[in-house]
Amino acid sequence: MSPTETLHGQIERITFHNEESGFCVLRTKVKGHKELITVVGCAASVSTGENVECHGIWINDRTYGLQFKAEQLKLLPPITAAGVEKYLGSGFIRGIGPQFAKTLVKAFGVDVFEVFDKNPEKLTKLPGFGEKRKEMILASWAEQKAVREIMVFLQSHGVGIARSVRIYRIYGDAAIEKIRDNPYCLAIDIPGVGFKTADELALKLGMDKHSPKRARAGVCHVLQEFSNKGHCAALQEKLLKAAIQILEIPEEIILNAINSEIEAKNLVADFIDEQPCLYLTALYKAENLVAKHLTRLHKGQPIWGNIDDKKALDWVEQQTKLKLSTSQRAAVTLALKEKVLIITGGPGVGKTTITNSILKIIRAKNISIALCAPTGRAAKRINETTGLEAKTIHRLLEVSPKDRKFQRNKDNPLIADLVIVDEVSMIDISLMYHLLCAIPDHAALIIVGDVDQLPSVGPGNVLADMINSQTIPVVRLTEIFRQAATSKIIVNAHRINQGQLPLCDIEDNTLSDFYVIPAETPEEIQRKLLEVITNRIPQRFGFHPLRDIQVLTPMNRGGLGARALNNILQEALNPNAEPKISRFGSIFTTGDKVIQMINNYDKEVFNGDIGHISHIDLEESLVRIDFDNKMVAYSYDELDEIALAYATSIHKSQGSEYPVVIIPLATQHYMLLARNLLYTAVTRGKKLVVIIGQPKAIHIAIKNIATEPRVTKLAERMKICYN
Repeated sequence: MSPTETLHGQIERITFHNEESGFCVLRTKVKGHKELITVVGCAASVSTGENVECHGIWINDRTYGLQFKAEQLKLLPPITAAGVEKYLGSGFIRGIGPQFAKTLVKAFGVDVFEVFDKNPEKLTKLPGFGEKRKEMILASWAEQKAVREIMVFLQSHGVGIARSVRIYRIYGDAAIEKIRDNPYCLAIDIPGVGFKTADELALKLGMDKHSPKRARAGVCHVLQEFSNKGHCAALQEKLLKAAIQILEIPEEIILNAINSEIEAKNLVADFIDEQPCLYLTALYKAENLVAKHLTRLHKGQPIWGNIDDKKALDWVEQQTKLKLSTSQRAAVTLALKEKVLIITGGPGVGKTTITNSILKIIRAKNISIALCAPTGRAAKRINETTGLEAKTIHRLLEVSPKDRKFQRNKDNPLIADLVIVDEVSMIDISLMYHLLCAIPDHAALIIVGDVDQLPSVGPGNVLADMINSQTIPVVRLTEIFRQAATSKIIVNAHRINQGQLPLCDIEDNTLSDFYVIPAETPEEIQRKLLEVITNRIPQRFGFHPLRDIQVLTPMNRGGLGARALNNILQEALNPNAEPKISRFGSIFTTGDKVIQMINNYDKEVFNGDIGHISHIDLEESLVRIDFDNKMVAYSYDELDEIALAYATSIHKSQGSEYPVVIIPLATQHYMLLARNLLYTAVTRGKKLVVIIGQPKAIHIAIKNIATEPRVTKLAERMKICYN
């Protein structure tokens, strides 16, 4: 066995660093060695320019050759001017990039850190260093020291460190104390930190495996996991089984924990289909109040009074120069008489035509109208089809960045006589509750959506439950109109929804808007997908591979998942862009297509919003992203909120439309292959849809309607309220 040695050197380049595990590969300048040495080990945080003390052994790796395997890495501030400049220029302190690093080292040499700590007023005497930049640098310097302390604390207990910056920003200087007191707070408060990670930390900090505190945290976690899968509640039997499996403790302790959480009003016990179940209190409240608010709004007559529907319909046909079908006239007539109405149907059946006709008639009565949708893209589409302003539900309800609460509510309702909300299949029970709360008693409500699409990402099956309750008038549109019937996208979407294979009878040299390209293996699918995006579609149809084409895949993981495809497509479509930065396991560069992964109320960007990186500022350590002509700045430490979006999951595409959609399908997606998934993906395409996949996978998706029903009670609650 090789003897243990100690090396001292300076980090010249970071070849790899996993922020979660701390594993790193460092190219290091070591005394006594002419060439750079490869050091592998674990460190909470590393920066180029730092000095490193390594204790370990030399190994000869079969693939990478001679390396120094460090059992312990001790990182020290750089002590040479060149090292300090490299360290400061790495972008880990906001306000300092390569250029300002040169200026600082020229002025203060290796004493620059002492200036930060003891004489920060000296900074403002340098060119380009005003008061604002000084404050930014000092705040970032203090934060980095605190964050590194959190990283070392977490790593010393064998816990991933990728979310350390976010932990510091949420908990501040008391972070370590708070984590020691209740490690499970991490799973609740920090996006990306799961219960398993928090539980590992709790046990390493001395938490008793059978502790009531651990059992209560575990029960709430399991119930939250059920809600993450779309359920409003969990059957108690399933909850117990899952909790026992995760916590590995007796059932009696878990039952006691459930009772304690019910007494603390964190959980609510109820029955669904005569079976005992448990709700998170917020979801129980939301489900009950959605039923009550719908009942409240349905009472009375529309504010516009009686309208002669025949005259109104004849007038609107003259205004729009569109002849409404019998079913469309019946739908508009019902909308003029009812205070709450649901309009549902697939693509090309006239939902937009009906909505526009209703709007024209109602606006002629000087009625105040509010139009909204769950996503920015869906709201923009309403604006394009109606010519009227439409907002996201969050904007309509005036969400406050400060406390993330809606300013519009039952005490401060919307100023509107009619609220029309589109893409309701996307809306979960909580958002629907907040929207209904804010609609005044006198106002009418028109709910528009396609009930056959995927249900919301969040808990609930709101649109389907409202329809199934049979308490609200519903217009079901099924007739495909002549103009829409020329589109194979629309025809095939309806065929898929009816359990039939799509039609692809295309004559030679005739362009279509829908193609199915068979491929036998995942590797062949991947190869054909690249060829179609980079060559065939741009050359034959003229679509831009980056701006116009969106890959929609069933999964995030695997060779055909969003993560793997994003890396491949980034290399193919944006290979030479500079500068490149690496954060949270992803490489970002200018021109990249990205997607927002969580709601950020401060920046007013929300889960599912897609943008493009327009600029990376190395001096300010900022990434500027263009979301539909709205420029939003992210510090490097906030980049865990975004992901590459050359490919996204089909779930993330809800509410959006793209000129071109490409759908890879393989049997490796078996667990997710379902009719409503494929139907949702196909209906996202406006001008061209291409399915590239194994014929067997396409058959499975179309025939599979047996998706797990969501555990909800909204339909039953609505029946009770209406009776």
